Amino acid sequence: MKKYIQLILISSLVGIGNLYSEESWKNSKTWFGDPDLQGTWTNASLTNLERPDFYDTLVVSEKQAGIAREMSDQFVQAVDNPYEEGESPQAGENVGGYNVAWMDPGTELFKIDGQYRSSIITYPEDGQLPRRYTRWGLEAYGIYKMFTQANHPEERSLGERCLVGFGSSGGPPMLNVLYNNHYQIVQSPGYVMILVEMNHDARIIRLASDHNPNNMKPWLGDSVGTWEGNTLVVKTINHHPQQKFRAGIRHQILVMEDAEIIERFTRVGDNEILYEFEVDDKRAYKDTWKGEMPLRAAQGEIYEYACHEGNYAMANILAGARAEERK
Repeated sequence: MKKYIQLILISSLVGIGNLYSEESWKNSKTWFGDPDLQGTWTNASLTNLERPDFYDTLVVSEKQAGIAREMSDQFVQAVDNPYEEGESPQAGENVGGYNVAWMDPGTELFKIDGQYRSSIITYPEDGQLPRRYTRWGLEAYGIYKMFTQANHPEERSLGERCLVGFGSSGGPPMLNVLYNNHYQIVQSPGYVMILVEMNHDARIIRLASDHNPNNMKPWLGDSVGTWEGNTLVVKTINHHPQQKFRAGIRHQILVMEDAEIIERFTRVGDNEILYEFEVDDKRAYKDTWKGEMPLRAAQGEIYEYACHEGNYAMANILAGARAEERK
């Protein structure tokens, strides 16, 4: 009986401790009274935007998550050991890209409410983008020319030009890519700033403000935020026309200039922000699409992304195209 009472007391104290911890972050405020989202965060995860064919559901089991980890380990081994012992690349062959020392795709599927997720997309329920265009339609639309033409630098992708990150890492929506998946959130009265590690972009969200005129289209769109309780709700419109097609290894999406994107940032713990978004782009998609993922606390600082420091790729792309023309 005595041990039973002790167990009850210990359980009660643990519960009180958890309640105190929960209340402390729920009520955490900046010095000017806004809910505190500040810190350095990462969305690195094996979970991609769209659901792979080998998953049937949004929520997957521990066993399935374990298989994802094994597949990731096999990928790492293949990248770092592309040749059998004694073999080497032949002249004229693809010499490959980065080894895994440069990559940070995450080590497991992310969890929400303690459950592993197979995709960032939560709607449509099949976990796929409700595309309006096929790839061939996009090619006819001229969307792929940035990867096939090399007449001058402005024709190439924004990532190659070090203007914004590859894919939609800077957002909105902010999606995970192969590496450099960190964000730093800084708040001041009337503003929230999100510094994106890939490629050093800073998105400044104005609070309780009007949107700029429609002819002003920043690289990461025009973002205005409001607080709904402890949730920061951000509406972004007037997307830059050169950000129309956002292509990375892990996702390819369209975001037309007149798309409306709503994001929600909710602090759900000392070490986690729940990030939710909804994309309403009637020109690019047959339906709205939604997603969610955790932003987890990261240790350390974000260092400068020195994209073109010693990078000869752009000059070589253009020089290679001129050499091919001379042939």
